[in-house]
Amino acid sequence: MTEHHRDRIDQSLIALRRILRATELYERDLAQAAGLTSAQLRVLQLVGTSGSSTPKALSSTMGVTQATITALVDKLVARGMVKRVPSIADRRQTNVVITEEGRSRLQDAPDALQQRYVQAFAKLADWEQAQLVASLERVAAMLDAKDIDASPVLTTGEINAVRASD
Repeated sequence: MTEHHRDRIDQSLIALRRILRATELYERDLAQAAGLTSAQLRVLQLVGTSGSSTPKALSSTMGVTQATITALVDKLVARGMVKRVPSIADRRQTNVVITEEGRSRLQDAPDALQQRYVQAFAKLADWEQAQLVASLERVAAMLDAKDIDASPVLTTGEINAVRASD
């Protein structure tokens, strides 16, 4: 293995570590500023944007199971940030509605890390986006992580795991 090859390996590992650290630091800042996990914030954002949403729609949008959404919504309900309201159109359905406390927490929360990523990614040329996706998929495969279930929320650990901030 040449010195140049070792340098590239180190550069790639440093870049991966920076991504992981940025995610960890964001999680900590979010927990301190708003008392939320990234996944909880995303649910709050989705409900806040639409005003009301069904657990099924939240599950579909976030790419997680309905059981995960139920756990996330339970935590937000317990903190008074959202409430469950029976649907007027379909009595079998429940809507998740944001409360004033939830709106206040949304205003206090730092910009989501994935929002920064999405904004920067959207500015890339189409070929750059395709190249980046291909590279990230290759990295996931190299780490034997290509088949791990994951949603488009930048967070560490399981999305519905119980944390100290919960």
